Amino acid sequence: MAYPDNHIRFAVFARAALTVARALFQTDIFHCHDWQSGLVPAYLRTTFATDPTFLGSKTLFTIHNLGFQGLFPKTALAEVALDPGVYRPDGMEFFGRVSYIKGGIAFADALNTVSPTYAREIQTPEYGFGLDGALRARADVLSGILNGVDYGEWNPETDTLIPARYQAGDLSGKRVCKEHLLQEFGLPAAAMERPLLGVVSRLTPQKGTDILAEAAAHMAAEDLYLVVLGSGDPEYEALFLRLAAEHPGRIAVRIGYDDGLAHRIEAGADIFLMPSRYEPCGLNQMYSLRYGAVPVVRATGGLDDTIEEGTGFKFAEISSQALLDAVLAATQAFAGTDGWRQTMRRGMAKDFSWKTSAAEYSALYRRLLGGV
Repeated sequence: MAYPDNHIRFAVFARAALTVARALFQTDIFHCHDWQSGLVPAYLRTTFATDPTFLGSKTLFTIHNLGFQGLFPKTALAEVALDPGVYRPDGMEFFGRVSYIKGGIAFADALNTVSPTYAREIQTPEYGFGLDGALRARADVLSGILNGVDYGEWNPETDTLIPARYQAGDLSGKRVCKEHLLQEFGLPAAAMERPLLGVVSRLTPQKGTDILAEAAAHMAAEDLYLVVLGSGDPEYEALFLRLAAEHPGRIAVRIGYDDGLAHRIEAGADIFLMPSRYEPCGLNQMYSLRYGAVPVVRATGGLDDTIEEGTGFKFAEISSQALLDAVLAATQAFAGTDGWRQTMRRGMAKDFSWKTSAAEYSALYRRLLGGV
């Protein structure tokens, strides 16, 4: 929430973290996430620079989404008792304002983000939100590690939120899930033999909601079916509700968030759409792989890192036509039943669990502390 005193709230949060470290245990690494914790590295480099409590402590700053930066007036520095010397272009100054995310970028010992491709993208003007120069200046300590998936929660073999369980060796339960999903959204039984496209998303420009809306009517005209679950900008919520009203029996929409329904869409959809303008990591495409819902994604960030030829379909241009072309390519593949099942199974065999990601973070921590 954009509370007017957020600069104070998150300064208190940062100071509390440092106080806990001082009072309870010697901290080796402060792992900070996004602008809300950006003052921790800033305080450690200024206010607490000579405090023996933090001698040898390191900071790692993880950027989950560079689009959210924690921007405040210059007067915020005095209100949070932060050294005014940080207000400089290579510090926390950002076009006449104070940027908390720059506190992390400028002063942390190491930076990382939630996919290797996003780590490269944010160093470009297209994806850098004005911070690409600051990130290029620290490219030598910037890396990308994919988020992981909790397969204890997202696994069609054990999922209690879907009407039938299934696995790569026996996909019969997925057909049951599709049938139930069509009934839940009020779509016709005839859709069982055609591709069912699923979306679970925030309805915002970042997620490519606008190009999805532009393409939706064309998808319906191609004898495709679309189910959408999401919430976000009121204009896009209204737009999708209007699309559903204009294409009854083809497009069905639920505004809001429903965890059980999100699981049922993954289990019942044949194809899952993620046309994001940018996507630091993304989780739904990884859920979709495990559930045999073949992803159609824009080749950006973590989507580009996790979807490959043989497990899904990617497009590069940010346009409704590029999205539609990728969907039609997937639709053509859907008609080849045996080949489609092989695509599903290859995706279901992918492992994006936290085991690999945790090992990469462990190695990063060791490097920070001077280990091998």
